[in-house]
Amino acid sequence: MGLDPAARAVLDMIQAPGVPPLNELPVPDAREAYAQLSDLAGEPPQVARTEDASADGVPVSLYWPDGDGPHPVLIWIHGGGWVLGSAAASDTTARELCQRAGCLVVNVDYRLAPEHPFPAAVEDVITTAKWVSANIDSLSGDPSKMAVGGDSAGGTLSAVLAAQLPEIFALQVLVYPATDLTGSHPSIQENGEGLLLTKAAIDWFTGHYLRSGADPRDPRVSPLYTDAATLAAAPPALVITAGNDPLRDEGEAYANRLREAGVTVEHVRYADQIHAFFVMPAAIPAAKDALQRTASALRSAWARPGT
Repeated sequence: MGLDPAARAVLDMIQAPGVPPLNELPVPDAREAYAQLSDLAGEPPQVARTEDASADGVPVSLYWPDGDGPHPVLIWIHGGGWVLGSAAASDTTARELCQRAGCLVVNVDYRLAPEHPFPAAVEDVITTAKWVSANIDSLSGDPSKMAVGGDSAGGTLSAVLAAQLPEIFALQVLVYPATDLTGSHPSIQENGEGLLLTKAAIDWFTGHYLRSGADPRDPRVSPLYTDAATLAAAPPALVITAGNDPLRDEGEAYANRLREAGVTVEHVRYADQIHAFFVMPAAIPAAKDALQRTASALRSAWARPGT
């Protein structure tokens, strides 16, 4: 597929001579290098206030919009292959969504592999969602207007959380999610070299995350294997994919499975984009469109009767 020149410029920077791929670095060094990519998110926008908290032991960062509330609530789950990333590194994304959607954002700092392999991250996001639900009044949140979303591995965890606790969410936002860790979809071969997220990197992430011996077909690992009855109860979804992403096909396959189960799905493919573009609005203008599309989908979901 065609490649956005802005995405090409990002790739040229990341793949400059002498810059090793993240998956060839020791995990601590890879985390440090990945955190530096947050500069591509741009200047953090202002929100009304922020606070760090503990969601029954899970660190979270809270962002409030203007006004007294009660506010709609978005639980945001960062990407990074379950190995990299943090709430701090996704600060700008959380602020953007808080401001654009006018909602309280709960940015989850879940435990990372390999120190904490599956199911630690799943347990942390479920714990966070239950904590938010139990404390939503004191957070100035609206319990009838909650959503969950995330990018990449965070999109995977969002899909799992939406399937586990469907009754509390009005929308799930899945940004280029990994939904099938068996690695069996054609786009992994088609886009598995030279486009930021490589097949070698996917194998590195998966190896760390599943080092506990988990079955890659466990629905809590790979949402594509969720049974039809569970999918049918899931909340409506916005699924964003990128044409030049090795995860493109499995994200779109999950959107199709949700539709087949009767779930309302909006799917948008950014045909000339790469994996991770959503969190790079300072470098890739299409990310601003994707952020606004996400905010609009959230506002629409919260405006529906009964929410």
